[in-house]
Amino acid sequence: MYNRILLASDGSAHAARAAEHAVHLAKLETEATVTVLYCIDGSTSKTDVLKEDDRTLLLEKRKNRIQSTEKVLEEADVSYEVELIKGDPGPKIVEYANTNKFEIVVIGSRGLNGFQEMVLGSVSHKVAKRVNCPVMIVK
Repeated sequence: MYNRILLASDGSAHAARAAEHAVHLAKLETEATVTVLYCIDGSTSKTDVLKEDDRTLLLEKRKNRIQSTEKVLEEADVSYEVELIKGDPGPKIVEYANTNKFEIVVIGSRGLNGFQEMVLGSVSHKVAKRVNCPVMIVK
């Protein structure tokens, strides 16, 4: 069905459940690869830089946020790679998905910043409206 799967993750519980669905899709094909995309929001990035002087530690903290997602993929023995990008998550995920021609995007229905989603609209909704491939939104 799908060989190129994009899994947008922020380390939330919804993202971990989305990872389980990405695993299910990947297991349907022998050549499937999952790309885990973690988008570093501009406001989060500024806060992180102010709190942490060491760039190596900062990168490590960011990677730890998606550790639960990686664990799901590793335990299922699914081929995956991790990409970190910076910017507003909705538009950046859309741009990344469309530029790299993924066959499906899997994303959690809610992320770590519920207030921002309530005020600005959910990232998953923005992605579903603008990506050029099917989108699976996981609750």
